[in-house]
Amino acid sequence: MQDESAEYLDPRAVRTREALHAAMLQLLTEKSLEQISVRDIVAQAGIGYTTFFRHHPTKESLLEAIAAEQIGALFRLAIPVMDARDLRAGAIALFTFVDANRALWTTLLTGGAAGVIRDEFLRQARAIAAERGESDRLMPPDLGTILIVSSVLELVTWWLRQAEPMPIAQVAEILDTTLVTPVIEAGKRTL
Repeated sequence: MQDESAEYLDPRAVRTREALHAAMLQLLTEKSLEQISVRDIVAQAGIGYTTFFRHHPTKESLLEAIAAEQIGALFRLAIPVMDARDLRAGAIALFTFVDANRALWTTLLTGGAAGVIRDEFLRQARAIAAERGESDRLMPPDLGTILIVSSVLELVTWWLRQAEPMPIAQVAEILDTTLVTPVIEAGKRTL
């Protein structure tokens, strides 16, 4: 596998990476990850079979790369708002980002990739919690992270499945007042 930084600069590699991502996302709208083969992906992407392996060793690693990229973008947007302690604004930022990329997130969360997305979301959230965690709290940071991430993912998935989704401000209020704030408050209590 080649140097990742070089891959992001080479226009041909960038086009191939984008084609692979688009192909995987399209295929995930049609079937589960287990039903998708590398041959399916390369046929959809219009690239050679061996080219796939220059970028990813497995179809799972391709999906993990897509998940890491999207979830990283979401966290980069939401964390500064959370640091400002404006949880409602953070929730609005989260749903605005998801809404702006609705087709992608619908595929990721309601298609055949939901398990991989959840695992990657938890991995990145746990890394953030580990950096910020305090050991003298009633609720361990890892547990709070699991509860919040699971709740966020379930709410976002539910929202994406609605024929007429509720307004962003309303779903953000639900997230803030019923899911995130109670867990954060419990996590602030000391032993």
